[in-house]
Amino acid sequence: MKTALQLLRAYLDNVRTPAVSAAQFSENGVLELPTVKAHAEGPAAVEKLLTGLLAKVPDFRFKDLKVWIDTPERVFAEYSVEALVIDTGKVYQQTYAGVLIAENGKIKLLREALDTAAAARAFSKD
Repeated sequence: MKTALQLLRAYLDNVRTPAVSAAQFSENGVLELPTVKAHAEGPAAVEKLLTGLLAKVPDFRFKDLKVWIDTPERVFAEYSVEALVIDTGKVYQQTYAGVLIAENGKIKLLREALDTAAAARAFSKD
């Protein structure tokens, strides 16, 4: 059975393959980014959210994982992304802070926080 950290790594490492990242979630597992009002419940919804993101930022990939808290059921970490937003021609540079709660070897909750001002700059058409 995968630990919380193993699930987070699988999600982050495979974000460019939405079906693989989404498969880490339980049937009622949630990916949420409350500051941008993003909420996806279940693998199909997570896959759809990630697919939509990749359509706008095809080179989106996580890097620089820093783990702050690591238990078998919970992990808290920071991770970054730097990629071109196709519609604006701007670079999306972001550090996420995420808490993941695992249950029965699947993601029950992955809640991420991000700098909304950095996101707005990258995605806004001036």
